[in-house]
Amino acid sequence: MKLSTLLFLGLFWVIFSQSQNLQWKEFDTPVKASLRGLSPVSGQVCWASGSGGTWLKTTNGGETWEHGVIAGLDSVDFRSIQAFDANTAVVASAGQPALILRTENGGRTWDCVHEEGDQAFFDGISFLNKKRGFLIGDPVNGNWMVLETLDGGKNWKSLENLPPAETGEAAFAASASSLIATKKGLIFGTGGSISNLYLYDFSDQTWDKVKTPMLQGEASQGIFAVTSIESGIVAVGGDYTKPDFRDRNAVRFGGDSFENPIASPLGYRSGLGYFKKIGIVIAVGPSGSDFSKDEGLNWENFSMTGYHAVKVSSDGNSTWASGGNGRIGRLIH
Repeated sequence: MKLSTLLFLGLFWVIFSQSQNLQWKEFDTPVKASLRGLSPVSGQVCWASGSGGTWLKTTNGGETWEHGVIAGLDSVDFRSIQAFDANTAVVASAGQPALILRTENGGRTWDCVHEEGDQAFFDGISFLNKKRGFLIGDPVNGNWMVLETLDGGKNWKSLENLPPAETGEAAFAASASSLIATKKGLIFGTGGSISNLYLYDFSDQTWDKVKTPMLQGEASQGIFAVTSIESGIVAVGGDYTKPDFRDRNAVRFGGDSFENPIASPLGYRSGLGYFKKIGIVIAVGPSGSDFSKDEGLNWENFSMTGYHAVKVSSDGNSTWASGGNGRIGRLIH
């Protein structure tokens, strides 16, 4: 047998073995908030944010947690967070007031760096690197809100070219995962009256829109999270009012066509991440967690514990999840 074949089989077995033993290591955190904002930096450093103005952070792999209320805003739900290290993070609210805040001292103080008007609703943050990041918000005056920062979240401005939204279309802030930034451009998924993928090309600053086969037509339906994979894009969602409903709750987009899963995730899914290190895509929702070894075509459930969000750490070496009642877990494989 050729050496290349042996190496391939060895890699396949490592990936197969790891994915068959997936489980969440759950941590006792000092908060009871609903945590939809999640940003792991490594296997040791992880930040989260959520209802009641809550922020929390570990710097020792979940053994202990620091926490507090962001700038005293205990009535605000911070569903989006981007952390850069143990000291620096950016958060964005969902609903009103529409605020972006930043800390450089590990969460002890937070400065408001941007505020939008009373029609704004922020859905998610995604950073391309430590300087350049983006924020997606629901449509205002008929166009999607897309903000950009070039200095790590200190200053934000709108993209000049904003795509128009369709009537009744919205994005979801269920896990701050409806938007991702890649080297080539932006991708965000929508729902409500219609479910689309919007694709922004950095090179020519233009948008493309593609209607998806995801469940759609009601305010509670559509794409809730997207991730970039080797062969394209995976999206998950469904209907958040029907957590066990498996109809059209995932799809893979290869650039010119969609593929529906052969075996779907086990219900509505709000969060999604591509753990490239072991070659799996992970989806989470209130009814449990699923993984796919073939980039979203077949899904297998590995946990019935409910989570809102799942994120791969910035260094690519660990995967974390967050949910209701202060729940946080790290993937064991």
